[in-house]
Amino acid sequence: MTRDRLKELRSEIDALDDRILELLNRRAAAALEVGRIKSQENLTFHVPEREVEILRRLTAGNPGPFPNEGLKAIYREVISASLSLEKPLSVAFLGPQATFTHLACLKHFGESAQYVPQINLSEVFDAVERNLADFGVVPIENSSEGIVSNTLDMFVECNLLICGEILVEVSHALLSVTGDLDHVKKIYSHPHAIAQCRAWLERNMRKVPVFDVESTARAAELAADDPSAAAIAGEAAAKIYGLAAIRKRIQDNTNNFTRFIILGKRASAPTGDDKTSILFSARDEVGALYLMLEPFSKYSVNLTKIESRPVKKKAWEYLFFLDMTGHLTDGSVSKALDELKMRAHYLKILGSYPRAV
Repeated sequence: MTRDRLKELRSEIDALDDRILELLNRRAAAALEVGRIKSQENLTFHVPEREVEILRRLTAGNPGPFPNEGLKAIYREVISASLSLEKPLSVAFLGPQATFTHLACLKHFGESAQYVPQINLSEVFDAVERNLADFGVVPIENSSEGIVSNTLDMFVECNLLICGEILVEVSHALLSVTGDLDHVKKIYSHPHAIAQCRAWLERNMRKVPVFDVESTARAAELAADDPSAAAIAGEAAAKIYGLAAIRKRIQDNTNNFTRFIILGKRASAPTGDDKTSILFSARDEVGALYLMLEPFSKYSVNLTKIESRPVKKKAWEYLFFLDMTGHLTDGSVSKALDELKMRAHYLKILGSYPRAV
């Protein structure tokens, strides 16, 4: 009886899979028609906020038991594959492959996009500005290590907008060719990854020298060529470089996330759950910072982050990076920024964009 029921369920699953396949192709055909209309009307090919709206709508209406995280992962790939039928998106990122920035790209844009690794942040910005890539992805802050100052510095000179954000959990593993802890005579990793695993290294690898390299992916590459070496990197690097995990989740803080931003040239339309980011500098006067922030209190705009950076071209002057809840088109945000513009020495709006899903 149990075997008969198992056979029935498998037949039902096969029929459902056939139906899903049919619907996926119908969806792809509709997406192609949308692409043709956009081309005829000279409309924007890719609209990131539309993807966010789809994911929010589906997860809000999901009755279960299928988990929302799995649903989002599937639909990101469905959207990515559908877009690639028209024209694969080109995405520049701080490479090489298997870095957490690469994982952020895959999480947001899916496997069907074309990824163009760059060796530094300025090249990512440059690729988008020169239309060599549709979008760029760079890290902006880590929950343990704080702001990525070089990313903020790039915004002073460039005219790109933030049109999205991606949150990625940072989980580090100790990887090597053999997967044997006793074989490890040296360890490579990026300085941030080393700092995030400092306590574990002190407890478990006190006598093993640790060397800084330019990325966790580079560390994995070095470990792949040397059986006596190990790398601290994400588990994705193990698959790409043929390594085995000696220990998983060795980061000291188990609640460790990195926030990445998506760079583009087009402003994002409001979605109802947005953030706005700006840069500003204050005039040299008593109570200057209070005067800069007072409009946000006045119009009840929630500030979610404020960070200061020295102005490179002038000693003892600072730029402030600020995130707030809301979109530029929201009345309260618009009024607060209008007042800030009159008070600030310098103001640059970096963009309004959907909050990470």
